[in-house]
Amino acid sequence: MALNIISNYAANVAHRNLSASDEMATRSLSKLSSGTRVVSARDDAASMAIGARLNATTQALKTATVNVGQANSMLQIADGGMATIDDILVRMKTLAVQASSGNLSDTERGFLNDEFTELRDEIDRIASSTNFNGIQLLGDGGDVAINFGDLATGGSGAALTPVNGFDNFAITDNNYWATDTDSDVTDNNFEVDIDYAAGGQVIMTVNATVDGDNRSQSIDVTDYASGGTTAIGAGENATLNFDELGLSFTVNTNFSASVSSIAADNTGASNFGSDTTFNGVTGNDSSANIVNMSADNGQQLATSIEFQVGGGNTANDRLSINLTSVDSDTLGSGSSGSETSLEDLGANAINTAAGAQNAVEVVTRAIDDLQRARAAIGTSQNRLDFAGQNLASTQENTESARSTLMDLDVAAEMTAFTSKQILVQSGVAMLAQANQMPQNLLRLLQ
Repeated sequence: MALNIISNYAANVAHRNLSASDEMATRSLSKLSSGTRVVSARDDAASMAIGARLNATTQALKTATVNVGQANSMLQIADGGMATIDDILVRMKTLAVQASSGNLSDTERGFLNDEFTELRDEIDRIASSTNFNGIQLLGDGGDVAINFGDLATGGSGAALTPVNGFDNFAITDNNYWATDTDSDVTDNNFEVDIDYAAGGQVIMTVNATVDGDNRSQSIDVTDYASGGTTAIGAGENATLNFDELGLSFTVNTNFSASVSSIAADNTGASNFGSDTTFNGVTGNDSSANIVNMSADNGQQLATSIEFQVGGGNTANDRLSINLTSVDSDTLGSGSSGSETSLEDLGANAINTAAGAQNAVEVVTRAIDDLQRARAAIGTSQNRLDFAGQNLASTQENTESARSTLMDLDVAAEMTAFTSKQILVQSGVAMLAQANQMPQNLLRLLQ
């Protein structure tokens, strides 16, 4: 090979090998720092694709495991409610058996009947209020909602607005209107009146109507007047609770001004609920003070609930659990639903010995009905437990498969990295030696 100083073949070869060694060392370093064998698709495109799908499946299975835990918690709440109802039914049977005996007078049976009917109402209250995140578990919940459309201009409750002091309304699950057994609740409403009373008092009264039956509750709001002990400042709010009706009002500083206006006019002409003078303005119509109710289907007991217990979108990835109502209208009706229920016993369920003897049979059936519903819940809980165990096993195996494809063998890669480091160091040394070779030609010129 000719000797020349223009082209240094040895240096070019050393540089090429050094670049290759440096690139391999860099890739090895990225794998060691990330802990994965496939850093990019160039490392192993097929493994990266499979690993991405397995990782998505693993994460989905983790979420499904959480779903199973939540489902079990939901059913545990339902079982707890049923356990309480079971205790109530035992007490009701005790009362019925006691009232069946001839040694009691009608007066004493009346006392027992009062407790019996109250306990029946408590069953309905528990069935209505037992829910998980708003999902009914044992029976229909509060099946009414406020029709906020009535607050619009021209509506029946248009005066119940922030300018007059009313910011918001809320009703509880066990409100007065929820007692309506009629599916049509649009004939139910409440009316708000704020009136001047003798002695300078200002009384706020809410009149509630259910199918023509009325109930009212009043609160003394005199101290809410401007300058009063509970006056509402600018930007502040207060809550007025009408617990007997299951209704609350959120009021603002304009409410204090309204109370002051009514208190200042002892003639009653400025009362809220009249159409003469309000807040000192003649003709200010405050008679639009009635808000109607509307059906709230979101609080009905669902026939079944589907839980996502898998990572896919097939029927096998979902578990359907049936829910059974355990209120007084259902308990006692038997497996066919055709027998006399607790609700059918009426208000004088155990007023007589004959009625009490019949009630014993109905309560016994109610206990059997409850146990069937509770057994179904227990069956679903056991099924969820097995589903959870299967998810845990599947998650472990899927994670292991992903690890085999994607995770780095640190020991083997560290050995390879060490080898590449040596090659890099050797390449640097040899490149230096190759760059020294042209210097030898200078001796021929001396």
